[in-house]
Amino acid sequence: MSKPVNLNRVRKDKARAEGKARADANAAFHGLTKAEKERAKAEAARVARLHAQSRRDES
Repeated sequence: MSKPVNLNRVRKDKARAEGKARADANAAFHGLTKAEKERAKAEAARVARLHAQSRRDES
């Protein structure tokens, strides 16, 4: 026989893990300096520009 499972414990552990994941995401987003945010924004713009340049016109 397997060991009984406490469903309240499972539910609380799941909620705790989800909260930790959300906290980590917020820390990653809000923990950047202004310069790092601007550099990331510039990098995203550069990648978008390169992607747009490689498009082929379908005419």
